[in-house]
Amino acid sequence: MRITEVLRHKGATVVTISPDRTVRELLALLGEHRIGALVVSEDGRHVAGIVSERDIVRRLPSDGDGVLDSPVASIMTVDVYSCSREDSVEDLMAAM
Repeated sequence: MRITEVLRHKGATVVTISPDRTVRELLALLGEHRIGALVVSEDGRHVAGIVSERDIVRRLPSDGDGVLDSPVASIMTVDVYSCSREDSVEDLMAAM
């Protein structure tokens, strides 16, 4: 199966958030769109990072609920790997 087929089923909409927005705002967007991760972008076109529910959970033990008022940039992953629509799901699973 190719990524193109996955996108055809799931849709091609990409929800983004600015790195200066708060984790609280991030949580609202995750809930609103019923997704587990967002692309971090200042302009909606260039990828600055990715942030997921797991990034929040990992910070809770050290920061407590104070993480909610932290900027997304403080918890996001900046090393983002991407693929093309023609890549196979199997190849991506092997790479991960």
